[in-house]
Amino acid sequence: MTSTSITYQASAPVINRPNTVAVGTIVWLGSEVMFFAGLFAIYFTLRSTSPELWAFEADRLNFPFSLTNTIILVLSSFACQFGVFAAERMQPYATGAWYNVAKWGMVEWFFLTFAMGSIFVAGQVWEYATLVSEGIAIDSNAYGSAFYLTTGFHGLHVTGGLIAFLLIIGRVFAVKNFGHREATSAIVVSYYWHFVDVVWIGLFLVIYVLK
Repeated sequence: MTSTSITYQASAPVINRPNTVAVGTIVWLGSEVMFFAGLFAIYFTLRSTSPELWAFEADRLNFPFSLTNTIILVLSSFACQFGVFAAERMQPYATGAWYNVAKWGMVEWFFLTFAMGSIFVAGQVWEYATLVSEGIAIDSNAYGSAFYLTTGFHGLHVTGGLIAFLLIIGRVFAVKNFGHREATSAIVVSYYWHFVDVVWIGLFLVIYVLK
């Protein structure tokens, strides 16, 4: 009777708890969704009260430049995911020459993601400078306030993501052995980066495409 009981307990399925860091990040991103939903609500509310102003100011935006900047940010999300795949197979560094992309590890893919994200932020700063020189400032009218409020907060989130990538890369160089904890951190950062990419696609469609 005792032997049977022991055999049953040994073969019982093991219940693994979800990673607390990943769960906490997902919950936090849920609150970020509500934050950006509020920004979208502000934008549409101001737009509904000043349709003529929106029609005039929106035509002054540089759509081809913004589209190019958007493509760069979207592609960075793919680079980030390739870095996650490398982290999941416990490959922090490239196993071949630097020009052999197929052999890249997490660090190389995350460096590429950081570079593309930096280009996006630099492009957004250049766009701000151009619009201000043309008379569209945050305090010029309702359109300027809505534009800079929505895109500015997103830009801050992207900057936060870039800092997170540097911390993850630095952590890889700091530890002797790349393990499950480092891989989990990389995956969590990818959640955040994919989130800011999706939010920007929504902002781009609303601000630059929807007339």
